[in-house]
Amino acid sequence: LKHSNHTNGAVPGEPVKKDENSRRGNWGNQIEFVLTSVGYAVGLGNVWRFPYLCYRNGGGAFMLPYFIMLVFCGIPLFFLELSFGQFASQGCLGVWKISPMFKGVGYGMMVVSTYIGIYYNVVICIAFYYFFLSMTKLLPWTYCNNPWNTPDCSGVVGNSQRLNASLANATTSLVAGVSEVVNRTKRTSPSEEYWKHYVLNISDGIGTFGEVRLPILGCLAVSWFVVFLCLIRGVKSSGKVVYFTATFPYVVLTILFIRGITLDGAINGIKYYLTPQWEKVLDAKVWGDAASQIFYSLGCAWGGLITMASYNKFHNNCFRDSIIISITNCATSVYAGFVIFSILGFMAHNLNVPVSEVADHGPGLAFVAYPEALTLLPISPLWSLLFFFMLILLGLGTQFCLLETLVTAIVDEIGTDWIIRNKTVVTLSVAIVGFLLGVPLTTQAGIYWLLLMDNYAASFSLVIISCIMCICVMYVYGHRNYFRDVEMMLGFPPPLFFKVCWRFISPVIISFILIFTVIQYKPITYNDYVYPGWSLAIGFSMALSSVVCIPIYALYKISRSPGATFRERLKFACRAHPKWGPALQEHRTGRYAPMASEDTVEARPLKEKEELKEELKVEEKEKEKETERKDEISLTIQGSNGSTNTHNNPNPSA
Repeated sequence: LKHSNHTNGAVPGEPVKKDENSRRGNWGNQIEFVLTSVGYAVGLGNVWRFPYLCYRNGGGAFMLPYFIMLVFCGIPLFFLELSFGQFASQGCLGVWKISPMFKGVGYGMMVVSTYIGIYYNVVICIAFYYFFLSMTKLLPWTYCNNPWNTPDCSGVVGNSQRLNASLANATTSLVAGVSEVVNRTKRTSPSEEYWKHYVLNISDGIGTFGEVRLPILGCLAVSWFVVFLCLIRGVKSSGKVVYFTATFPYVVLTILFIRGITLDGAINGIKYYLTPQWEKVLDAKVWGDAASQIFYSLGCAWGGLITMASYNKFHNNCFRDSIIISITNCATSVYAGFVIFSILGFMAHNLNVPVSEVADHGPGLAFVAYPEALTLLPISPLWSLLFFFMLILLGLGTQFCLLETLVTAIVDEIGTDWIIRNKTVVTLSVAIVGFLLGVPLTTQAGIYWLLLMDNYAASFSLVIISCIMCICVMYVYGHRNYFRDVEMMLGFPPPLFFKVCWRFISPVIISFILIFTVIQYKPITYNDYVYPGWSLAIGFSMALSSVVCIPIYALYKISRSPGATFRERLKFACRAHPKWGPALQEHRTGRYAPMASEDTVEARPLKEKEELKEELKVEEKEKEKETERKDEISLTIQGSNGSTNTHNNPNPSA
């Protein structure tokens, strides 16, 4: 019976057993939700973004702002979004019945998820490309004797060595060659040259697109097809896939960690990772990066958390889930950092250069440092296959939720029976559009555009969206109302720490970070390449396109609201919609109980009585306005037909 409730769409209005939402569907069980959320939060960013930010912001000094942001912003906002989506059982657009004027925040979340979904899948497709190229006896980035290599190339595995040579012999054979390379020019590794000159075939600037890299385009198609297949039945199918995609990466990370710390020089890399450069803490960009990374990594303000939680049962303990998922995510980031930096330390030791010089900044870190490390492992193609398979799984876990966020928002917004029955068609359509928009990122200038989107589309706009969401829920809807909602859902009120963070600490910290980030803004660069002004303008346009949804929709909503003065319209637009609250009738108790007439209001407490009377008046006004609008349309049609029939207008003043 339980499974039949999930799979067979029950007629709307019929009683639903065991808290199941038969119209939208629910998770098969709670483990599926936790694993999906872990897979969503733990993504490629934990491997190629967090160690990169540590590396850029002075190693261990980055840990302080990172954990402060986690405690005071990350976890509270994570809990806020989970409770928000679970209470309303709606996606990132539907939840804004809480205060219709702020629905633009939901549209902003959709825009952010769209941008991230486009370039995130390009990174996954490059991992697919490396995965396929690893199906060989000799990894193609092992040596420097390939057509794409330059004279500056110097590998960690000597050209004369066989793959089964011992590490000690390989290290000894390098000494002469390495010193020669270091004296002549800055050394580049075969994996770095493979990345730049073969995989990307990188052009000389962001405006020089060159040709589409067909192998990467093919991998992008594969990537989108896999995402679509896993979401073909929504959370029903993706909930089963995450049992593997959310757990297997930890097995591979552990293998690489054990291998990494046994290498010569690994301790130097780990020291560089952990030793704080305290002067960096005074740089506002470090704090901005810490906040952005928390939002980026936990998925705050993307809309994904609200969407995933909306498929929970109403009384699920999302407070417990938010603590488990947040801590797991950040522990994984730190763990992945150890794996990266142990390899960087090993390479620096062999090349006799500082740790800071052995790898490029940017997402290429995962495609330069890691592949080079893999050439040192026995049976290196096997480890390479495992590692890139892990990267693919990490990416897909996040990509599932990004796509589901967009699909759920569209389906919930339209809300007809046809669209709910044909949700698969919507999923396929969004996947095809996402693939087509990703094609420019597979050109020779693709990496420039990918980094531009990464730096602007999903950076400070996330901070603004989170801040406005906090303000709306806590101050416009009212913190007491929301605390009562959470208590009604969980059976206990939010802990005091979270109440304080939601109301004061999180919005204040976020606001200050935003101000300092703007003051200390520095234009983006990629290695020695400086982005031209027009490309930065495009970057800012992408960042603002998500934020600008908020005021535009607010003005639209105010203009369409009833009221004689602007203040009345504003007040009406901010007020919670009558349909706001638990989705299922059986959960609409207390102040959400159905109101038959004003007689039922009299039995309520005084404060609620006034609120409900006010809502009844508003509903009556809305009905009158709708009647007037229909009458006007009817009169217009009759006038255009030359009809002389008198229209029966129930409201003479119309």
